[in-house]
Amino acid sequence: MNFLIDLECSDCSKQLPADRLQNLCPACGRPLLARYDTEGAGKALTPGALAMREPTLWRYREMLPVRDESAIVTLSEGGTPLIHARRLGERLGMDGLFIKDESVNPTGSFKARGLAMAVSRALELGAESLAIPSAGNAAGALSAYGAKAGIPVHVFMPRDTPTPFVVECRAHGAAVELVDGLITDCGKLVAARKDAEGWFDVSTLKEPYRVEGKKTMGYELAEQGGWVLPDAILYPAGGGTGLIGMWKAFAEMEALGWIGPERPRMVAVQAAGCQPIVRAWEQNWPEAPQWENARTLASGLRVPSAVGDKLMLAAIRESNGEAVAVPDGDMVRGVREIGAFEGIFASPEGGAVLAGLRKLLALGRIERSNRVVLFNTGSGHKYVDNLGDLR
Repeated sequence: MNFLIDLECSDCSKQLPADRLQNLCPACGRPLLARYDTEGAGKALTPGALAMREPTLWRYREMLPVRDESAIVTLSEGGTPLIHARRLGERLGMDGLFIKDESVNPTGSFKARGLAMAVSRALELGAESLAIPSAGNAAGALSAYGAKAGIPVHVFMPRDTPTPFVVECRAHGAAVELVDGLITDCGKLVAARKDAEGWFDVSTLKEPYRVEGKKTMGYELAEQGGWVLPDAILYPAGGGTGLIGMWKAFAEMEALGWIGPERPRMVAVQAAGCQPIVRAWEQNWPEAPQWENARTLASGLRVPSAVGDKLMLAAIRESNGEAVAVPDGDMVRGVREIGAFEGIFASPEGGAVLAGLRKLLALGRIERSNRVVLFNTGSGHKYVDNLGDLR
């Protein structure tokens, strides 16, 4: 049973039919978000029923957009562990520190969630070829799910993307083009060529369904916490789809009657060398202008301009959250610390959230008594080119 109603613009509220391929809102150019009949879905899906379902993100299928189950393209994504980081917590004086480890997803990162959903829906709606600009993990995930679906994939990545990402995409049969520039330059190439080439653009938030896969992180957090949400979530925000998706999930779960109105404080962590969201939050701007000369070893955080900037800033402000930037050196120390104390080889983005937590604890903006979840969004194994010597 499927309870998808339509798509609604996140900015101007224009409503569009869901059952055709769509990119941004044709009226204002902002992201489209899926809407559901939560009353109907709540009758078909209850928290108790989840105990009988498979441990993947598809357990929440009534609140996901794929109508025909035969169109589901899956590598068993989701169902990632929420780890009580006891040793690291003792080091920081915190009893309630947890790590949501997305590195155990297929393709080694949280991007598997979004691309599983985007590819499934693209297959269902008849897309013949897919294209993506990516800093690495999204390209690897799209390549894998495209291969599984039998849909050709075209990937555009910055030339200095770590080698393991490039090898991964080519191993899955994707056409890879390396670009002199940043992910924004890659996105311009996709936009310029997609119509002539017949590609459907699955860029971050330029299609409506990657965020639907990412929102399942919020559903899992609630379920794993006994339907009690943490006090704060620290999330490495480049494009910010996961943060936006979780915020959407919390609203949906309240509408379903699964949780109350309480929300975690949403904390966006960025790199000191690329912090458009932090700057906009600090200046109280409604949007985040492009960050010039973006530089960081965390490829996923080198996003100088995010399509979902307004949505990220709204989630941070509505939750009384924070936006904080950390230098690359602190990210590397965070990777080393998470590995040494919890046995998780985190990505630089995962190291960044630990560095962000340390900074906010020192400033007194997070209490050590809080229940805090850190997101490790990917595996450090793909970043060996960037991480260098961790001694």
